[in-house]
Amino acid sequence: MDTPNWALSLSFWLHMLATVSWVGGQTVISLLIIPIGRKVLSGDDFSQFLAKINQRMRSIAWVSFTVLIGTGLIQISADQAHEGFLSLQTNWGVAILIKLLVFGGILALTAYQTWGLSPIIERSALLQSRGKKLPVPMETLHKRETITLWINFSLSIVVLLLTAIARIS
Repeated sequence: MDTPNWALSLSFWLHMLATVSWVGGQTVISLLIIPIGRKVLSGDDFSQFLAKINQRMRSIAWVSFTVLIGTGLIQISADQAHEGFLSLQTNWGVAILIKLLVFGGILALTAYQTWGLSPIIERSALLQSRGKKLPVPMETLHKRETITLWINFSLSIVVLLLTAIARIS
């Protein structure tokens, strides 16, 4: 069954909107917020500021991922180049498979940040505000967070590149 043009157009629009929301958010956080925040805010203020930004970004990220998965499935099923799951006979198939694997890495890193690293940072900030000794220094946690953000940002750029490669294949 062919996907109606209106549904495919809506799918492309939502997919691009979710991509811009996710990659744009990663770009702003990685290139602007973290470097500037570190320069103008003290350690505790920076931690609180980044925690609030991450709370908001997590919501945007998971909504974006849900939209990307749903619309991506619609687009793959409607694409003329699609010859079946894991079909690697074409450049399109190879690019899409690698794109899906990289996207899986993004999902894994975001899950680690959402349910692993961010809660540790928030608990550590609470302990620090109460004068308690931290098991891991805040600076170490913030470095992990920054590395995670940069890896996620880089993987997002790779996904965009793979999308471009698939488009011309």
